[in-house]
Amino acid sequence: MLEKHVRNIYDYVKWQNEWRTKTINLIASENVISNTVRKLCGSDFIHRYAEGHPGERYYQGTEYIDKIESDLRNDFKTIFRSTHADVRPISGTNANEAVFSSFIKQGDIVMVNSTPGGGHISHHLAGSVGKFTKNVIDLPLTEDGFHIDIGSARDLIRICKPCMIIFGRSLFLFPEPVRELKNICSEYRIRIVYDAAHVLGLMAGGKFQDPFEEGAFIVTASTHKTFFGTQRGVILSSMGNSEWQKVDKGAFPGSSSNHHLDTLVGLAVATQEMISFGKEYSEQVIKNAKALGRAMKSEGFRVLAEEFDFTESHQIAVNVHEHGGGRMVANLLKENDIILNMNILPGEPLRNVTNPDGIRIGVQEMTRTGMKTEEMERIAHLIKECIIQGKEVRGEVNRFREDFTGVRYSFDEMLKDLPSPNNL
Repeated sequence: MLEKHVRNIYDYVKWQNEWRTKTINLIASENVISNTVRKLCGSDFIHRYAEGHPGERYYQGTEYIDKIESDLRNDFKTIFRSTHADVRPISGTNANEAVFSSFIKQGDIVMVNSTPGGGHISHHLAGSVGKFTKNVIDLPLTEDGFHIDIGSARDLIRICKPCMIIFGRSLFLFPEPVRELKNICSEYRIRIVYDAAHVLGLMAGGKFQDPFEEGAFIVTASTHKTFFGTQRGVILSSMGNSEWQKVDKGAFPGSSSNHHLDTLVGLAVATQEMISFGKEYSEQVIKNAKALGRAMKSEGFRVLAEEFDFTESHQIAVNVHEHGGGRMVANLLKENDIILNMNILPGEPLRNVTNPDGIRIGVQEMTRTGMKTEEMERIAHLIKECIIQGKEVRGEVNRFREDFTGVRYSFDEMLKDLPSPNNL
Protein backbone atom coordinates (compact mmCIF):
# COMPACT_ATOMS: atom_id res chain seq x y z
CA MET A 1 0.00 0.00 0.00
CA LEU A 2 2.78 2.45 0.92
CA GLU A 3 4.70 1.52 -2.21
CA LYS A 4 1.64 2.30 -4.32
CA HIS A 5 1.27 5.66 -2.60
CA VAL A 6 4.88 6.56 -3.42
CA ARG A 7 4.41 5.49 -7.03
CA ASN A 8 1.32 7.71 -7.19
CA ILE A 9 3.37 10.69 -6.02
CA TYR A 10 5.95 10.00 -8.73
CA ASP A 11 3.13 9.86 -11.28
CA TYR A 12 1.67 13.17 -10.08
CA VAL A 13 5.04 14.89 -10.49
CA LYS A 14 5.50 13.35 -13.94
CA TRP A 15 2.03 14.44 -15.04
CA GLN A 16 2.57 17.96 -13.67
CA ASN A 17 5.84 18.30 -15.57
CA GLU A 18 4.31 17.07 -18.80
CA TRP A 19 1.12 19.11 -18.48
CA ARG A 20 2.56 22.50 -17.64
CA THR A 21 4.95 22.50 -20.61
CA LYS A 22 1.82 22.34 -22.80
CA THR A 23 -0.01 25.23 -21.15
CA ILE A 24 0.05 28.98 -21.61
CA ASN A 25 0.92 30.12 -18.11
CA LEU A 26 -0.20 33.67 -17.35
CA ILE A 27 -0.05 33.56 -13.55
CA ALA A 28 1.52 36.90 -12.65
CA SER A 29 3.41 35.54 -9.62
CA GLU A 30 5.19 32.65 -11.35
CA ASN A 31 8.11 32.14 -13.71
CA VAL A 32 10.35 29.33 -14.93
CA ILE A 33 13.95 28.66 -13.98
CA SER A 34 16.47 27.79 -16.66
CA ASN A 35 17.80 24.30 -17.29
CA THR A 36 21.16 25.56 -16.02
CA VAL A 37 19.55 26.34 -12.67
CA ARG A 38 17.59 23.07 -12.70
CA LYS A 39 20.83 21.10 -12.96
CA LEU A 40 21.81 22.39 -9.53
CA CYS A 41 18.53 21.55 -7.81
CA GLY A 42 18.62 18.65 -5.39
CA SER A 43 22.34 18.84 -4.62
CA ASP A 44 23.86 17.89 -1.28
CA PHE A 45 22.98 21.38 -0.08
CA ILE A 46 19.36 20.23 0.19
CA HIS A 47 20.39 18.26 3.29
CA ARG A 48 22.42 20.97 5.04
CA TYR A 49 22.10 23.77 7.57
CA ALA A 50 23.86 27.14 7.68
CA GLU A 51 22.44 29.30 10.45
CA GLY A 52 23.95 32.75 10.78
CA HIS A 53 26.18 34.59 8.29
CA PRO A 54 29.02 33.32 6.08
CA GLY A 55 32.11 32.90 8.24
CA GLU A 56 30.00 33.16 11.41
CA ARG A 57 27.88 30.01 11.27
CA TYR A 58 26.52 27.98 14.14
CA TYR A 59 27.32 24.83 12.14
CA GLN A 60 30.51 23.46 10.68
CA GLY A 61 30.84 22.26 7.08
CA THR A 62 29.55 25.44 5.42
CA GLU A 63 32.67 26.52 3.50
CA TYR A 64 31.16 26.20 0.03
CA ILE A 65 27.76 27.69 0.77
CA ASP A 66 29.53 30.57 2.52
CA LYS A 67 31.21 31.47 -0.75
CA ILE A 68 28.00 31.16 -2.79
CA GLU A 69 25.96 33.20 -0.32
CA SER A 70 28.58 35.95 0.00
CA ASP A 71 28.84 36.35 -3.75
CA LEU A 72 25.05 36.38 -4.13
CA ARG A 73 24.68 39.04 -1.49
CA ASN A 74 27.26 41.19 -3.26
CA ASP A 75 25.50 40.66 -6.60
CA PHE A 76 22.23 41.96 -5.17
CA LYS A 77 23.96 45.00 -3.67
CA THR A 78 25.53 45.76 -7.04
CA ILE A 79 22.36 45.28 -9.11
CA PHE A 80 20.19 47.45 -6.85
CA ARG A 81 22.89 49.85 -5.67
CA SER A 82 22.21 49.15 -2.01
CA THR A 83 24.53 49.04 0.99
CA HIS A 84 22.94 45.96 2.55
CA ALA A 85 21.37 42.78 1.20
CA ASP A 86 20.00 39.80 3.11
CA VAL A 87 19.40 36.79 0.87
CA ARG A 88 18.38 34.42 3.68
CA PRO A 89 14.57 34.90 3.65
CA ILE A 90 12.90 31.90 2.03
CA SER A 91 10.00 33.91 0.56
CA GLY A 92 8.86 37.46 -0.01
CA THR A 93 6.40 37.24 2.87
CA ASN A 94 9.21 35.89 5.06
CA ALA A 95 11.25 38.97 4.10
CA ASN A 96 8.30 41.22 4.96
CA GLU A 97 7.93 39.51 8.32
CA ALA A 98 11.56 40.24 9.16
CA VAL A 99 11.13 43.93 8.34
CA PHE A 100 7.72 44.47 9.93
CA SER A 101 8.81 42.77 13.16
CA SER A 102 11.81 45.12 13.32
CA PHE A 103 10.04 48.46 12.88
CA ILE A 104 6.34 48.14 13.75
CA LYS A 105 5.23 48.24 17.39
CA GLN A 106 1.79 47.52 18.80
CA GLY A 107 -0.41 50.56 18.26
CA ASP A 108 1.65 52.02 15.41
CA ILE A 109 -0.23 53.27 12.36
CA VAL A 110 0.75 51.75 9.01
CA MET A 111 -0.53 52.88 5.61
CA VAL A 112 -0.86 50.30 2.82
CA ASN A 113 -2.53 49.63 -0.52
CA SER A 114 -6.00 48.19 -0.01
CA THR A 115 -6.89 44.70 -1.20
CA PRO A 116 -9.07 46.01 -4.08
CA GLY A 117 -6.25 48.46 -4.80
CA GLY A 118 -3.89 45.53 -5.28
CA GLY A 119 -2.28 45.33 -1.86
CA HIS A 120 -0.70 42.03 -0.84
CA ILE A 121 -2.17 39.97 1.99
CA SER A 122 1.06 40.22 4.02
CA HIS A 123 0.53 44.00 4.25
CA HIS A 124 -2.88 43.68 5.89
CA LEU A 125 -4.53 42.77 9.17
CA ALA A 126 -4.90 39.14 8.16
CA GLY A 127 -1.21 38.93 7.25
CA SER A 128 2.16 39.90 8.70
CA VAL A 129 1.39 43.53 9.52
CA GLY A 130 -1.63 42.46 11.56
CA LYS A 131 0.63 40.50 13.91
CA PHE A 132 2.25 43.73 15.07
CA THR A 133 -0.49 46.37 14.90
CA LYS A 134 -4.20 46.64 14.21
CA ASN A 135 -3.99 50.25 13.01
CA VAL A 136 -3.76 49.65 9.25
CA ILE A 137 -5.08 52.40 6.96
CA ASP A 138 -5.62 52.15 3.21
CA LEU A 139 -3.86 54.63 0.98
CA PRO A 140 -6.32 56.76 -1.03
CA LEU A 141 -6.54 56.00 -4.76
CA THR A 142 -7.32 58.08 -7.82
CA GLU A 143 -10.53 57.38 -9.70
CA ASP A 144 -8.90 54.79 -11.98
CA GLY A 145 -7.98 52.74 -8.90
CA PHE A 146 -4.44 51.95 -9.96
CA HIS A 147 -2.65 55.09 -8.73
CA ILE A 148 -2.31 56.63 -5.28
CA ASP A 149 -3.99 60.03 -4.91
CA ILE A 150 -0.98 62.09 -3.89
CA GLY A 151 -2.83 65.10 -2.50
CA SER A 152 -5.21 63.00 -0.43
CA ALA A 153 -2.32 60.80 0.72
CA ARG A 154 -0.41 63.84 1.99
CA ASP A 155 -3.47 65.06 3.88
CA LEU A 156 -3.97 61.63 5.45
CA ILE A 157 -0.30 61.41 6.42
CA ARG A 158 -0.50 64.75 8.22
CA ILE A 159 -3.56 63.58 10.15
CA CYS A 160 -2.50 60.01 10.96
CA LYS A 161 1.29 60.33 11.17
CA PRO A 162 1.97 56.64 10.40
CA CYS A 163 5.23 55.01 11.35
CA MET A 164 5.45 53.27 7.98
CA ILE A 165 4.05 53.38 4.46
CA ILE A 166 4.18 50.11 2.53
CA PHE A 167 4.25 50.45 -1.24
CA GLY A 168 4.00 47.59 -3.71
CA ARG A 169 1.08 45.46 -4.76
CA SER A 170 -0.10 42.08 -5.89
CA LEU A 171 -2.07 43.65 -8.75
CA PHE A 172 0.78 45.95 -9.76
CA LEU A 173 0.47 47.82 -13.05
CA PHE A 174 2.16 51.18 -12.44
CA PRO A 175 5.02 52.65 -10.37
CA GLU A 176 4.34 53.92 -6.87
CA PRO A 177 4.73 57.63 -5.89
CA VAL A 178 7.83 57.18 -3.76
CA ARG A 179 9.47 60.40 -4.95
CA GLU A 180 6.24 62.39 -4.61
CA LEU A 181 5.76 61.37 -0.97
CA LYS A 182 9.42 61.28 0.05
CA ASN A 183 9.55 64.80 1.56
CA ILE A 184 6.45 64.51 3.71
CA CYS A 185 7.62 61.09 4.91
CA SER A 186 10.98 62.60 5.83
CA GLU A 187 9.23 65.45 7.64
CA TYR A 188 7.27 63.04 9.84
CA ARG A 189 10.04 60.39 10.03
CA ILE A 190 7.93 57.81 8.25
CA ARG A 191 9.74 54.79 6.87
CA ILE A 192 8.95 53.93 3.25
CA VAL A 193 9.00 50.18 2.69
CA TYR A 194 8.72 49.07 -0.93
CA ASP A 195 7.57 45.51 -1.57
CA ALA A 196 9.01 44.80 -5.03
CA ALA A 197 7.98 41.14 -5.18
CA HIS A 198 6.28 41.46 -8.55
CA VAL A 199 8.60 43.95 -10.22
CA LEU A 200 12.05 43.00 -8.91
CA GLY A 201 13.14 41.58 -12.28
CA LEU A 202 11.94 44.69 -14.11
CA MET A 203 13.87 46.85 -11.66
CA ALA A 204 16.96 44.68 -12.10
CA GLY A 205 16.74 45.34 -15.84
CA GLY A 206 16.56 49.09 -15.24
CA LYS A 207 12.81 49.37 -15.82
CA PHE A 208 9.73 50.36 -13.82
CA GLN A 209 11.32 52.49 -11.07
CA ASP A 210 14.28 52.74 -8.68
CA PRO A 211 12.83 52.87 -5.14
CA PHE A 212 16.13 53.75 -3.43
CA GLU A 213 16.92 56.63 -5.77
CA GLU A 214 13.37 57.90 -5.21
CA GLY A 215 13.51 57.71 -1.40
CA ALA A 216 12.60 54.24 -0.12
CA PHE A 217 13.98 53.15 3.24
CA ILE A 218 13.96 49.43 2.51
CA VAL A 219 13.00 47.09 -0.33
CA THR A 220 11.68 43.57 0.13
CA ALA A 221 10.89 41.07 -2.61
CA SER A 222 10.39 37.51 -3.67
CA THR A 223 12.77 36.22 -6.32
CA HIS A 224 10.58 34.14 -8.63
CA LYS A 225 8.10 36.45 -10.37
CA THR A 226 9.66 38.87 -12.85
CA PHE A 227 12.99 38.03 -11.22
CA PHE A 228 13.30 34.53 -12.68
CA GLY A 229 15.02 32.75 -9.81
CA THR A 230 14.14 30.01 -7.41
CA GLN A 231 11.41 30.68 -4.85
CA ARG A 232 13.03 32.77 -2.14
CA GLY A 233 13.04 36.31 -0.73
CA VAL A 234 15.46 39.21 -0.34
CA ILE A 235 15.78 42.37 1.78
CA LEU A 236 17.71 45.39 0.48
CA SER A 237 18.55 48.73 2.07
CA SER A 238 21.07 51.54 2.35
CA MET A 239 20.14 52.35 5.95
CA GLY A 240 22.71 52.76 8.69
CA ASN A 241 24.35 49.75 10.28
CA SER A 242 22.52 50.10 13.61
CA GLU A 243 19.09 49.96 11.98
CA TRP A 244 20.21 47.18 9.64
CA GLN A 245 21.08 45.09 12.68
CA LYS A 246 17.38 45.08 13.53
CA VAL A 247 16.58 43.65 10.10
CA ASP A 248 19.40 41.15 10.45
CA LYS A 249 17.91 39.82 13.68
CA GLY A 250 14.45 39.92 12.14
CA ALA A 251 15.66 37.58 9.40
CA PHE A 252 17.55 35.31 11.79
CA PRO A 253 16.45 34.16 14.27
CA GLY A 254 13.29 36.26 13.95
CA SER A 255 11.61 34.73 10.90
CA SER A 256 13.79 31.79 9.93
CA SER A 257 16.41 29.35 11.11
CA ASN A 258 18.08 27.51 8.26
CA HIS A 259 17.43 29.22 4.95
CA HIS A 260 17.00 26.37 2.42
CA LEU A 261 20.45 26.18 0.86
CA ASP A 262 19.35 24.20 -2.18
CA THR A 263 17.25 27.07 -3.56
CA LEU A 264 19.94 29.59 -2.56
CA VAL A 265 22.35 27.91 -4.98
CA GLY A 266 19.81 28.09 -7.80
CA LEU A 267 19.15 31.75 -7.08
CA ALA A 268 22.87 32.49 -7.33
CA VAL A 269 22.94 31.22 -10.92
CA ALA A 270 19.62 32.87 -11.85
CA THR A 271 21.01 36.19 -10.57
CA GLN A 272 23.97 35.86 -12.92
CA GLU A 273 21.47 35.30 -15.74
CA MET A 274 19.61 38.42 -14.67
CA ILE A 275 22.86 40.43 -14.71
CA SER A 276 23.55 39.21 -18.25
CA PHE A 277 20.08 39.33 -19.78
CA GLY A 278 17.92 41.45 -17.44
CA LYS A 279 17.75 44.59 -19.58
CA GLU A 280 16.67 42.77 -22.75
CA TYR A 281 14.27 40.53 -20.82
CA SER A 282 12.55 43.30 -18.85
CA GLU A 283 12.08 45.43 -21.98
CA GLN A 284 10.39 42.51 -23.75
CA VAL A 285 8.19 41.74 -20.75
CA ILE A 286 6.77 45.27 -20.71
CA LYS A 287 6.34 45.30 -24.49
CA ASN A 288 4.49 42.00 -24.30
CA ALA A 289 2.20 43.15 -21.47
CA LYS A 290 1.22 46.28 -23.38
CA ALA A 291 0.71 44.27 -26.56
CA LEU A 292 -1.52 41.77 -24.73
CA GLY A 293 -3.56 44.60 -23.24
CA ARG A 294 -4.14 46.13 -26.68
CA ALA A 295 -4.92 42.75 -28.24
CA MET A 296 -7.37 41.79 -25.49
CA LYS A 297 -9.09 45.15 -25.97
CA SER A 298 -9.37 44.62 -29.72
CA GLU A 299 -10.82 41.15 -29.12
CA GLY A 300 -13.68 42.67 -27.15
CA PHE A 301 -12.56 42.47 -23.50
CA ARG A 302 -12.79 45.23 -20.89
CA VAL A 303 -9.09 45.74 -20.22
CA LEU A 304 -8.58 48.25 -17.43
CA ALA A 305 -6.30 51.31 -17.41
CA GLU A 306 -6.61 51.84 -21.17
CA GLU A 307 -5.99 55.57 -20.67
CA PHE A 308 -2.50 54.69 -19.37
CA ASP A 309 -1.76 52.19 -22.17
CA PHE A 310 -2.90 49.39 -19.85
CA THR A 311 0.32 48.82 -17.86
CA GLU A 312 3.96 49.64 -17.17
CA SER A 313 4.71 46.22 -15.67
CA HIS A 314 4.27 42.55 -16.56
CA GLN A 315 0.57 42.55 -15.68
CA ILE A 316 -2.76 43.59 -17.12
CA ALA A 317 -6.17 43.57 -15.42
CA VAL A 318 -9.38 42.58 -17.20
CA ASN A 319 -12.97 42.97 -16.01
CA VAL A 320 -14.82 39.81 -17.08
CA HIS A 321 -18.03 40.39 -15.13
CA GLU A 322 -20.12 40.14 -18.32
CA HIS A 323 -18.51 36.77 -19.10
CA GLY A 324 -19.46 35.19 -15.76
CA GLY A 325 -16.84 36.73 -13.45
CA GLY A 326 -13.25 35.97 -12.59
CA ARG A 327 -13.74 32.56 -11.02
CA MET A 328 -15.77 31.16 -13.92
CA VAL A 329 -13.43 32.59 -16.56
CA ALA A 330 -10.28 31.38 -14.82
CA ASN A 331 -11.74 27.88 -14.42
CA LEU A 332 -12.88 27.69 -18.03
CA LEU A 333 -9.50 28.84 -19.31
CA LYS A 334 -7.74 26.31 -17.08
CA GLU A 335 -9.77 23.52 -18.67
CA ASN A 336 -8.35 24.75 -21.97
CA ASP A 337 -4.77 24.87 -20.65
CA ILE A 338 -4.59 28.65 -20.29
CA ILE A 339 -3.63 29.29 -16.67
CA LEU A 340 -4.30 32.60 -14.91
CA ASN A 341 -6.07 33.72 -11.74
CA MET A 342 -9.23 35.54 -10.74
CA ASN A 343 -8.53 38.87 -9.05
CA ILE A 344 -10.53 41.50 -7.19
CA LEU A 345 -10.42 44.84 -9.00
CA PRO A 346 -10.22 48.43 -7.72
CA GLY A 347 -13.60 49.60 -6.52
CA GLU A 348 -14.99 46.12 -5.84
CA PRO A 349 -16.31 45.35 -2.34
CA LEU A 350 -14.17 42.98 -0.30
CA ARG A 351 -17.01 40.46 -0.19
CA ASN A 352 -16.24 39.81 -3.87
CA VAL A 353 -12.76 38.48 -3.13
CA THR A 354 -13.75 34.82 -3.61
CA ASN A 355 -15.72 35.54 -6.78
CA PRO A 356 -14.43 38.82 -8.19
CA ASP A 357 -15.15 40.57 -11.45
CA GLY A 358 -11.58 40.45 -12.63
CA ILE A 359 -8.73 38.35 -13.87
CA ARG A 360 -5.04 39.18 -13.54
CA ILE A 361 -2.72 38.28 -16.41
CA GLY A 362 1.10 38.21 -16.29
CA VAL A 363 3.34 37.70 -19.33
CA GLN A 364 6.75 37.16 -17.72
CA GLU A 365 6.87 33.35 -17.94
CA MET A 366 5.73 33.19 -21.56
CA THR A 367 8.21 35.94 -22.37
CA ARG A 368 10.97 33.77 -20.96
CA THR A 369 9.96 30.93 -23.26
CA GLY A 370 10.63 33.26 -26.22
CA MET A 371 7.20 34.72 -26.92
CA LYS A 372 7.02 38.26 -28.27
CA THR A 373 4.28 40.71 -29.22
CA GLU A 374 2.94 38.59 -32.10
CA GLU A 375 2.40 35.70 -29.70
CA MET A 376 0.53 38.01 -27.32
CA GLU A 377 -1.96 38.68 -30.13
CA ARG A 378 -2.36 34.94 -30.61
CA ILE A 379 -2.97 34.41 -26.88
CA ALA A 380 -5.63 37.13 -26.84
CA HIS A 381 -7.40 35.48 -29.75
CA LEU A 382 -7.32 32.07 -28.06
CA ILE A 383 -8.85 33.61 -24.93
CA LYS A 384 -11.56 35.22 -27.07
CA GLU A 385 -12.33 31.93 -28.79
CA CYS A 386 -12.64 30.21 -25.44
CA ILE A 387 -14.53 32.83 -23.41
CA ILE A 388 -16.55 34.85 -25.91
CA GLN A 389 -17.10 32.29 -28.67
CA GLY A 390 -17.34 29.27 -26.38
CA LYS A 391 -14.88 27.16 -28.35
CA GLU A 392 -12.72 24.32 -27.03
CA VAL A 393 -9.15 25.53 -27.69
CA ARG A 394 -7.02 23.14 -25.64
CA GLY A 395 -5.60 21.40 -28.71
CA GLU A 396 -4.68 24.73 -30.30
CA VAL A 397 -3.03 25.86 -27.08
CA ASN A 398 -0.95 22.68 -26.86
CA ARG A 399 0.17 22.98 -30.50
CA PHE A 400 1.01 26.65 -29.97
CA ARG A 401 3.24 25.83 -27.00
CA GLU A 402 5.24 23.25 -28.97
CA ASP A 403 7.30 26.10 -30.48
CA PHE A 404 8.06 27.62 -27.07
CA THR A 405 9.47 24.90 -24.85
CA GLY A 406 12.94 26.30 -24.18
CA VAL A 407 14.00 28.98 -21.70
CA ARG A 408 15.48 32.19 -23.12
CA TYR A 409 17.51 34.90 -21.35
CA SER A 410 19.62 32.16 -19.79
CA PHE A 411 22.94 30.33 -20.02
CA ASP A 412 21.25 27.20 -21.33
CA GLU A 413 22.72 27.30 -24.85
CA MET A 414 26.24 28.31 -23.89
CA LEU A 415 26.36 25.85 -20.97
CA LYS A 416 24.28 23.03 -22.44
CA ASP A 417 27.23 20.62 -22.21
CA LEU A 418 27.79 21.40 -18.53
CA PRO A 419 26.78 18.26 -16.61
CA SER A 420 24.73 18.42 -13.46
CA PRO A 421 27.06 18.09 -10.45
CA ASN A 422 24.32 15.99 -8.88
CA ASN A 423 25.01 13.25 -11.45
CA LEU A 424 28.78 13.17 -10.99
